[in-house]
Amino acid sequence: MTEPTLPGVTYTATRDIALDDLTRYPGNPRRGDVEALRASIRRHGQYRSLVVRDTGTQLVVLAGNHTSDALRAEGAATARCEVIECTDDQARRINLADNKLAELGTYDEEDLAAMLVALDGDLDGTGWSAGEVARLVSAELPEGFPAYDESIADGLLNPTTHTCPNCGHTFTGAEAAA
Repeated sequence: MTEPTLPGVTYTATRDIALDDLTRYPGNPRRGDVEALRASIRRHGQYRSLVVRDTGTQLVVLAGNHTSDALRAEGAATARCEVIECTDDQARRINLADNKLAELGTYDEEDLAAMLVALDGDLDGTGWSAGEVARLVSAELPEGFPAYDESIADGLLNPTTHTCPNCGHTFTGAEAAA
């Protein structure tokens, strides 16, 4: 089986490495929620490997710095790591990508609500709070804003006037349909 590679990045191994042998990425700009990661580790263990650069003299964590902090705080001696070799520029780009790319995603709120509700209130280790779940599943309309029904959609086919109950902006059904 051939391991997948990235241009210029060489995968060398997956192995457990002593946390004391790992170095945090210098200047990592991300400030993670180590307490939330600790809660996840207590509930699920380490389910994702750290990405570690072997420089020849150091093993530097490119992705998973806060997970390594949480593992240490939980008393772990080792971490499962994907070890790679790469240039300084690639290391910087991998660290930046790991810190940013998850932020670019969005949620399908119906699917998210269904998954969270299926936990029956046991949110331990998920990072979600009961308040967030309550707001998600009970998304209330602002006062004076009518709930959706087909008659509203039908009304958009004929020019009618609507006024937003929050800001007072008035528009016609034709404008809303456009």
